[in-house]
Amino acid sequence: MTYIPEELKVPGYEKVLYFENSSVGLRSIIAIHSTALGPACGGIRVLPYPTKEAALDDVLRLAKGMSYKSAVAGIGFGGGKSVIILDPTKKRPEIFHAFGEFVNMLNGRYISAKDMNVSSPDLLEVKKTTRHVLGIEGVPGSSGDPSPVTARGTFRALQATLEEIAGSRCFTAKKFAIQGLGHVGWDIAEMLVREGAKLWVTDINPSALRRAETQLGAKAVPGDQIYEIECDVFVPCAVGAILNSSTIPRLRCKAVVGCANNQLATDADGMRLNQRGILYAPDFAVNSGGIINIFIEYEGYDQSKALQKADAIYDTMKEIYGRAKKEQLLPVAIANQIAEERLAGRKGYPKTCSAMIK
Repeated sequence: MTYIPEELKVPGYEKVLYFENSSVGLRSIIAIHSTALGPACGGIRVLPYPTKEAALDDVLRLAKGMSYKSAVAGIGFGGGKSVIILDPTKKRPEIFHAFGEFVNMLNGRYISAKDMNVSSPDLLEVKKTTRHVLGIEGVPGSSGDPSPVTARGTFRALQATLEEIAGSRCFTAKKFAIQGLGHVGWDIAEMLVREGAKLWVTDINPSALRRAETQLGAKAVPGDQIYEIECDVFVPCAVGAILNSSTIPRLRCKAVVGCANNQLATDADGMRLNQRGILYAPDFAVNSGGIINIFIEYEGYDQSKALQKADAIYDTMKEIYGRAKKEQLLPVAIANQIAEERLAGRKGYPKTCSAMIK
């Protein structure tokens, strides 16, 4: 039986497809926002969305975000994303095989990778039916765990931000409050300690807090109290939407720089931070090390090249802050402008993929 995807017409998006394979229970959407800079790349997210419309809203938001993230990072990827409407506890290999067939229908225009509730073993199943999948740990030539590259880029963003708020990139005796000590958060914490910074940390895992206290000399803080730590920089490295009308009034920091995705609950929260005199580093510029890592794999993986490219996040942040002051705009607005300029080709980025792939 041949399964034909349904094309959903969405203004501002190159292609959005809904696909069902009832024989295995696959219901999925792939959204391609832009291929102006290269093939659209973005992860596969598995969630039990209550409706098809809810899944569509999520995949559209994420696909556009990937376009902007890749554009600001200066890499040759466009923006795309995919979602599978499924309870993650009910994942089966057949579903990922069928999803790979769905990806193949786009002939390389969309490249899949890992996202929420998707593991490397799941990607291995996708790879059985398509070659358009990257970031599978343990596979020869894979970029593997992106944490070191994401952490490196975040550290460079912290350097640029310290120069803005303190006039120097020196971390000695500076205070940082880190929310989340996962792979990336822990790597950032280690870098900061090596530079002489003082740390306050929180995490849902008590063993991570004990480890931070014993190995890094950090001070552990219960959950929500991390927002109230008086510090130079608040570093969110866990869940999104943590900068909102409830938490922003509690912050006692000079800047927010972290690797968590979608830190602002709403666009208005960027203005709330500005009104409190808190410098906000746009998260999609700060945390682009992950997609940089995948792009270097696409070209032929070399971690040293990925780390070198992540170092350029420092220059990106300096450009964002400089233009924000000159144009009297929020840094997040400038980051969006930079992405839109590059997507439109005004910064010399070739529009190769959209011309080559039909």
